Amino acid sequence: MDYNSIRKSFLNYFESKGHKIVPSASLIPNDPTLLFTVAGMVPWKGILQGTEPAFAPRVADVQKCIRAGGKHNDLEDVGMDGRHHTFFEMLGNWSFGDYFKEGAIEMSWELLTRVFGLDPERIVVTTHISDDEATAIWKKITGKDAIRLDKDNWWSAGDTGPCGPCTEMHYDFGADLPGGMPGSPDEDGGRFVEIWNDVFMQYDRDANGNLTELPKQNVDTGAGLERLASILQGVHDNYDTDLFRHLISATEDIVGVKKTADNTASFKVIADHLRSVGFAIADGVLPSNSDRGYVIRRILRRAMRHGQILGHKGALLSKLYPALITEMGDAYPELAREEKRVVEIIQNEENAFADMLQNGMKLLDAELPKLNNGVLPGAVAFKLFDTYGFPLDLTQMILRDKNIDVDVAGFEAAMTEQKERSRANTKGTRVLWESQTELPATDDSAKYAPVADMQSRVLAILRDGEFVSSATPGDEVEVALDKTNFYGTQGGQVGDAGELLRDGAPVMTVTEAARADNIVIHKGTLTSDLSLGDIVTTKINEPQRQQTARAHTATHLLQAALRHVLNEDVEQRGSKVSPDSVRFDFSFGRAMTADEKQAVEDLVNKWIAADMQVSHEEMSIDDARARGAMALFGEKYGDTVKVITAGDVSCELCGGTHVYHTGEILKAKVNKEKSISSGIRRITMSVGTQAE
Repeated sequence: MDYNSIRKSFLNYFESKGHKIVPSASLIPNDPTLLFTVAGMVPWKGILQGTEPAFAPRVADVQKCIRAGGKHNDLEDVGMDGRHHTFFEMLGNWSFGDYFKEGAIEMSWELLTRVFGLDPERIVVTTHISDDEATAIWKKITGKDAIRLDKDNWWSAGDTGPCGPCTEMHYDFGADLPGGMPGSPDEDGGRFVEIWNDVFMQYDRDANGNLTELPKQNVDTGAGLERLASILQGVHDNYDTDLFRHLISATEDIVGVKKTADNTASFKVIADHLRSVGFAIADGVLPSNSDRGYVIRRILRRAMRHGQILGHKGALLSKLYPALITEMGDAYPELAREEKRVVEIIQNEENAFADMLQNGMKLLDAELPKLNNGVLPGAVAFKLFDTYGFPLDLTQMILRDKNIDVDVAGFEAAMTEQKERSRANTKGTRVLWESQTELPATDDSAKYAPVADMQSRVLAILRDGEFVSSATPGDEVEVALDKTNFYGTQGGQVGDAGELLRDGAPVMTVTEAARADNIVIHKGTLTSDLSLGDIVTTKINEPQRQQTARAHTATHLLQAALRHVLNEDVEQRGSKVSPDSVRFDFSFGRAMTADEKQAVEDLVNKWIAADMQVSHEEMSIDDARARGAMALFGEKYGDTVKVITAGDVSCELCGGTHVYHTGEILKAKVNKEKSISSGIRRITMSVGTQAE
């Protein structure tokens, strides 16, 4: 069975068993602790841990995953064997308080042996040492005696919380391969390979380690598609399966070299990395120098280096992307839908790195004759990283063939030194405010109410990097109040300006309200003495607030107009809303024409002239999604959100301030449009009195 047939058979089987079939979630997880979706359970984490309601009792999916950053990192092992991947697909079926151990085991066994036709005698099962129930179920259904293991067969969300035993299915590739049974000292030999794991979330563990039965028990299962394909296709190496054979064949055509025993690692790396880079960029990851963008840039450059090892110069993954669509486009239509944008971004990265690589190699070649004891100094490796974008592992890979090591400790010391310099040079006081854990959150609920003066108490004063009990006229300070109606800079919208008054007289000119977590900070210059505990009156600069509200609602209309004039795939990638202008960043692969910019401006002004009602509503995140509200790409939202709806042309999740009728915006004028990075454009627009 090929990959497409395996996916379809898996989903069809579980659909016949009453499961709701859902598409793969994005590789960008709604979880700030993860760079990527690293496992099939990530999209369901909230349901499995009981913090979100289940939308169906039974679900099945094929989830795309990347493990190439943080603690979930298989990058260095790719190409070294036939099992490791940075990108992989996880087949999963899920029970949210519905069937439990017997149902999960029955379906796992039936699918493997009857649908996929695996030899029952070659399947070895394991259960947790404490799980007599699962062990008895296996004996009842299959006649098999499960191998009882401890830590390998227990899952937990953390030190506390949901946890429970697992049961795993392993496949015996045959006695001609080394390796012992699961749990034996030589189990890693390769003969027995885990192909499926059923996790039974049965208990809640408290801080003392006590286990309590969960009132609603869940099942989380996972089967790696690549491993299953190798078994069903009778090969022991995942890279010998149909999908990888075809990707490797396409690579051979482009590089002009055939795969041999000597170069097979490079072909494996390129085929694997093509999937990670292609899928990640299609899901909206942009190569960059930080976070997940850095991981993807590193993977892309690693693939290019292996292309060079094969003798290929120039673009590689961008030329291979159509082959990826051929192999996986039916299962993942986003690959074809995003083709133009993805190929352009990859090409830009490849062109930029080709220049960096050439210059970096000149530096490296100049340093090699100076080496002592066959070790490249860490300072040189760091210069290659900092100046030419060489990840440490790329430098190590280049030097490995020359039998030269890298002073990793020296590299890390140089990295630490640069970070400390950067930290010392960073201006701002956010960290100082976040350290004031005794300060209560600012009550800023009045920021959405009609502008009116309100009385507040001074809770903290920051001057010259120190918290003080009082300050004097002329001091530049930051002030926290118990409550405020100032909007603190957030979500791309600049904060309010205005004044703090005492007994009707000005005390402080507020140039900007900002945020540090849940504290609103009023920044500005004192015109009178100010002390902790003083009662002051907040006075917002109302014309500026009104102009900012115009600009923010106009930003929503701008996004709607861009999607209408360009295409529906345009997505926001950032914005800055200020009284002076709107700056809006969006995903698009080319420069806009003059006609397109004019069409966008005309459409925004048409909607302004229509004086459509703009509604401001709070609702649950589920209700907002059901309404079709657009969300900011990559943003994490709480259970309750604010939805801004402008007529029938725009509906977005947004916490900013807005007008109540589009006519209040008065006018819009598009100014400039330019590229700011691969696949990302920036457009600026004036609104209201500025546009007039």
